[in-house]
Amino acid sequence: MFPKVNQMLYYYIANSAGEESEVEYKSRIADDLGDAFLIEYPMYQNNGGYKRLLIGDELAAYYITDEGIKNYFNTNVIGFSVDRLQLVKIIKPSEERITKVQRRNFLRVPAELELAVKFPNQKRYLCKTYDVGGGGISFVTDFEHAVFVGMTMECWLLIQYKNGLIEHAPFHAEIVRLNQLESGRQHVMCKFVSIKDLERQKLIRYCFERQLEFRNR
Repeated sequence: MFPKVNQMLYYYIANSAGEESEVEYKSRIADDLGDAFLIEYPMYQNNGGYKRLLIGDELAAYYITDEGIKNYFNTNVIGFSVDRLQLVKIIKPSEERITKVQRRNFLRVPAELELAVKFPNQKRYLCKTYDVGGGGISFVTDFEHAVFVGMTMECWLLIQYKNGLIEHAPFHAEIVRLNQLESGRQHVMCKFVSIKDLERQKLIRYCFERQLEFRNR
């Protein structure tokens, strides 16, 4: 069951490390666009002040049903709409992505995209992403040299959209987590530390396409 227009939405805004801050915000849902919601600007639960959102911001949200049950979902900001007041456009989740179990992680979509990675004073590596999102990416690889949490890298991502259009997105990222796999390879999880808004928009568009694809299966 989806939240309704005029219903309150409560959420945390994920930080760059992939974990939500401890500050809870709330917004009224102003409109349902079918594949997205328009919500009012975030208001702090404690003091009533407002918080500015940016395209690519990721939200861990919940709403309360008439029966008093909390339903959780992850979403992200994909645009804005100006009526009498500025509204924030967020992705509307598919029903299967709404759960009664709270999830506290960045919204990402599985994707095998071509990625070039270059560490300082090292050659460029080519690999495939494991997932991508508005706040970062992850990939699985077997580097020839040791990597560690906090290490930074220069990256180039090849994004192919459903209509065949291909875009390149350069950015700088930092490793925030490493997971050694049984195969001996490493699952490398990264956050963006430097990415232009235009490049982030390319990723947001791709993620939105992927979510619609999953929903229509």
